[in-house]
Amino acid sequence: MAGPVAFFAVFFAWPVVAIVARGLKADGVWRLGRVVDVISQSGIRHVLWFTTWQALVSTALTLLVALPGAYVFARLDFPGKQVLRAVVTVPFVLPTVVVGTAFLALVGRGGLLDDLWGVRLDTTVWAILLAHVFFNYAVVVRTVGGLWAQLDPRQEEAARMLGASPLRAWRTVTLPALAPAVAAAALMVFLFTFTSFGVVQILGGPAFSTLEVEIYRQTSELFDLSTAAVLTLVQFVAVGAVLAVHAWTVRRRESTLRLVDASVTARRPRGAGQRAVLAGVLATVAVLLLLPLAVLVGRSLEAPDFGYYRALTRTDGGTFLVAPIWAIGNSLEYAVAATAVAVVIGALAAAALARGDAGRIVRGFDALLMLPLGVSAVTVGFGFLVALDKPPLDLRQSWILVPLAQALVGVPFVVRTMLPVLRAVDGRLREAAAVLGASPWRVWREVDLPMVRRALLIAAGFAFAVSLGEFGATVFIARPDQPTLPVAVARLLGRPGDLNYGQAMALSTILMVVCAVALLVLERLRTDRTGEF
Repeated sequence: MAGPVAFFAVFFAWPVVAIVARGLKADGVWRLGRVVDVISQSGIRHVLWFTTWQALVSTALTLLVALPGAYVFARLDFPGKQVLRAVVTVPFVLPTVVVGTAFLALVGRGGLLDDLWGVRLDTTVWAILLAHVFFNYAVVVRTVGGLWAQLDPRQEEAARMLGASPLRAWRTVTLPALAPAVAAAALMVFLFTFTSFGVVQILGGPAFSTLEVEIYRQTSELFDLSTAAVLTLVQFVAVGAVLAVHAWTVRRRESTLRLVDASVTARRPRGAGQRAVLAGVLATVAVLLLLPLAVLVGRSLEAPDFGYYRALTRTDGGTFLVAPIWAIGNSLEYAVAATAVAVVIGALAAAALARGDAGRIVRGFDALLMLPLGVSAVTVGFGFLVALDKPPLDLRQSWILVPLAQALVGVPFVVRTMLPVLRAVDGRLREAAAVLGASPWRVWREVDLPMVRRALLIAAGFAFAVSLGEFGATVFIARPDQPTLPVAVARLLGRPGDLNYGQAMALSTILMVVCAVALLVLERLRTDRTGEF
């Protein structure tokens, strides 16, 4: 636990405390009364209420829509499955400003639905909820589906032979085994929607505002750091309460699971029921995920002769010090470095949690790892600039600052993906290897690693994807001559003119392609030639 604790203390707790202290401290005196003043404002209470209920509804809708997809990818085998799995994950890595813009082009004024049927959903909560489902669909599919694919199907088949209906067998056998993964996925979706920024800002208009949007408005538009600091504390307390309830209510049932080779659990669809579920999932993916992406690609191709793409190679637009196309290489370099950091820190943390005795310290450490998903990225970005400006950690001019900020968001995904599988490893296997003379390192290499290799690769893919699309903190610390893809897209969207908008759509399309290729390679590497993980 020492490595992950030190990492979070230096690169998360210290920056957040530094920026909050700057907002609530004046002339060496803490202005704690400011907390009551801010919370008592009716507008702030309205923001708190909207932030909470839209996150709950978004989480419920995402689970309802995505759980059938998790079943299809875990249990059914069909042509194009690996390609579709990569495509499903693409929306999750898109910057939230791009997600909001894609849905605006779909459901907003002059969008596809407006042109066809005169239907507009922009400036309504429905557009926000749909965009949140679009964004978080892959979280449920890959987190729940990763464990579901390794559950022994013979347990459910035994229940069916004893007379249970398919629904009862799933409810009494499979669902309890999936409960930890479902809870972990729901927690991540809730945290992402609770701190939603770009989607709400673009689709909600002035009528809707989450805590994250309000923190950004108070910081960048009103320059009121004290109010922003109070809202950051409120967000921190709310997220901490959610994590505490999660740790208290979720029982550790992974040890009762029986895991098998995932390559033998997926079968061709049999019967009308499985074919209907597969058709429904494919239709959902086509309408909810592929259609907004298609609109995005179409907008990038509106200029003749790929004009928007060719403009990415020029520096005469005045938006960047370098050609926007350089953002692709920058993002890939940062993402690889951030993935390496996130996998190392996350794997150490998951191993510590899996072998812990579930005491208060271990449970508190588990909750600590999830905090970066629920704390304002705007606060973390500003905190990096404020806290990491003096030796021995004067990193403001160092390239490593961006991967460190991105890794903070990637570590929770690594932990939540690997932890259920690590806890499901039968401890007697380790004991048997130790009795036969294997060292602790060899026990890990020969027993644990073969069983968690698939989860480790999925965790690495998630960390890479999150790093590619991270925007909130990166926008404050990325150097002008080394922009990332999300930062470049946001800057182009913030400038008027069709050329800037078209270049933003072109860069977003490139980001989608890069992510899809990376995830497709990951899917190909998940299994070796023998089909074993």
